[in-house]
Amino acid sequence: MFLRIWSYDVAPGAVDRFAVAYGPDGDWARLFARSPGFLGTELYRDAGGGARFVTVDRWRDEADWTAFLAREAGAYRALDARFAALSGTQALLLEGTTPGG
Repeated sequence: MFLRIWSYDVAPGAVDRFAVAYGPDGDWARLFARSPGFLGTELYRDAGGGARFVTVDRWRDEADWTAFLAREAGAYRALDARFAALSGTQALLLEGTTPGG
């Protein structure tokens, strides 16, 4: 399995919109679901109820991710631009495979 894990510090007043867009049934997950290799998205919020979130996007393998990105690059960039104002900072924490695969 190939994972992409991101951390976000969400802008004040944007938490609800962020959770909808980045959640397991949100805009990002629907875009990723265009690929048969997409296995799902998980969204986690800081235990203190703050504005820090982590997303975990699961793919069958890295080849499925790169094929999706090549095919949907324009839609990916458009969605990224559309939601850019929701988070103050974002960082890719991990892009890799699960142990043994």
